[in-house]
Amino acid sequence: MSSDKKQTQLRLEPTVLAAGKNAAAARGLDFNRYIERLIAEDTSGARAAGMAAAQRLIDTHGDFLDNLEADLDAQHTPAPSTRDAAA
Repeated sequence: MSSDKKQTQLRLEPTVLAAGKNAAAARGLDFNRYIERLIAEDTSGARAAGMAAAQRLIDTHGDFLDNLEADLDAQHTPAPSTRDAAA
């Protein structure tokens, strides 16, 4: 049985390899398929198109998103302890 796929070797820093394996697992892909998808997205222009779309979203709705983030941060900030004030 022969395959049209070719094998290559990558030398990666351990932290980069671990990050890649974690990213692949988070997407439900094996590491080789994840690398293949990254290369395809990068060379097809899909990644650039996605980044351009994200930038347009930020340009159009950035103020709303900033306000929403500030509101959510305020909701999750713990109130000052009243016990410290009584001491």
